[in-house]
Amino acid sequence: MSATKPRERVPSPPRPPERPGGVGPRPGSTSILQSFNYAVEGVIWVLRTQRNMRLHFGIATVVLVLAVVYDVTRLELITLMLAIAFVLIAEMVNTAIEAATDIATSSFDPLAKLAKDIAAGAVLIASVNAVFIGYLVLADRLGGPTHRALVRIRDAPIHLTLIALVLVILGVIAVKALTRRGTPLRGGLPSGHAALAFAGWMAITFVTEDFRHRVLVSTVAFIMACLVAQTRVESGIHSVLEVTLGAAFGTVTTLVLFQALG
Repeated sequence: MSATKPRERVPSPPRPPERPGGVGPRPGSTSILQSFNYAVEGVIWVLRTQRNMRLHFGIATVVLVLAVVYDVTRLELITLMLAIAFVLIAEMVNTAIEAATDIATSSFDPLAKLAKDIAAGAVLIASVNAVFIGYLVLADRLGGPTHRALVRIRDAPIHLTLIALVLVILGVIAVKALTRRGTPLRGGLPSGHAALAFAGWMAITFVTEDFRHRVLVSTVAFIMACLVAQTRVESGIHSVLEVTLGAAFGTVTTLVLFQALG
C-alpha cells in the first residue's frame, strides 16, 4: 500500500551523471555559479511537473499585470511581491517534502501522510493570505471597471453567446459521431471541453469590445481556456491534437457567428 496521499506521485528527475573520479553530482566545493544553476534547475523542474505551481505562476502574472495597469504604489507592489513569493516558496517546499517522503518509505506510514498534509496546509495558508492581500490592494481599483463590465455584459446580445455555445456542442457531438471516437463528454476528436472553453473566450472578447480593459479581460479568459485544455491533456483524456482541434473549432465557430450576426 502506497504512502502517498490520493494524488500523483512526484516524478523523479533524471539523476545527473557522476563526475570524474567517482565524485557525486553535488560536490562540496560547488561554485557559486553551479549552485545558482542547481537552484534554477529546481525551479524549472517544479514548473514542468507540478500543475499547482504552474497555476500559481499564472495567477501571479495576472496580478502583476493588474498592478501595472492600475499603477499601485511602491509599498503595495512590495506587499504583492512578498505574498506571491510566499506562495511559490511554500509550493516548492511542499513538493520537496513529498519527494523526500516518497524516497524515505515505500509502505504506508501515518507520519509520512502527516508530513505531506502539513506541507499542503502551509501552501493553503500562503494562498489564502495572498488572496486576502490581493483583495485589499486591488479591490477598490477593480470595483468601478468591474461594475461597468458587468453592465456591458448584461446589455450584450446574450442570445449570440448561447447560440454559439449550442452550435459548438452540436458540432463536437457530430464530429465525434462521424469519427466514432470518444463520447460527447469524454475523449475523442475534438475535445469538447477545449471547444467550449475557447468559444467562451471568443464570446467574452466580443462582449467586452467597448470595455476600457478589454485586452486584459480577453487575456485572462484566454489563459483560463488554455488551462482547461491543459488539464484534458494532463489527465490523459485527450491528445494535444484533439485539444488543439477543439480549441480551433470553438474559436472559429464563435468568431464567425459574432461577425455575421453581431
